[in-house]
Amino acid sequence: MPKTAAKTSAKTRIRPYDVAEQLRTPEEMVAYLDAWLAEAPDDAAGIARALGDIARAKGMSQVARDAGLSRESLYKALSETGNPSFATILKVARALGVRFHAEAA
Repeated sequence: MPKTAAKTSAKTRIRPYDVAEQLRTPEEMVAYLDAWLAEAPDDAAGIARALGDIARAKGMSQVARDAGLSRESLYKALSETGNPSFATILKVARALGVRFHAEAA
């Protein structure tokens, strides 16, 4: 009977996928945020989570310092249940080195 690929060893560890691990360059971070803004422009919580993913990729402590926020409040604001103010979003965007711009719809 042939061995199947589904068989795993006892040493195999499965970790949840974390998009922040894939965001290595400023260009990748901007493309990720831009995709959220283009594909789900009405999903404020999703866009805030995307900013959180980028902040984790850059280092949450440094982003919090640059934004003038505590690390804990930044995690909370950009979590799935967070509801950050627009002022917080602007501070985080500035700390991440990204700018929002407007264009005619």
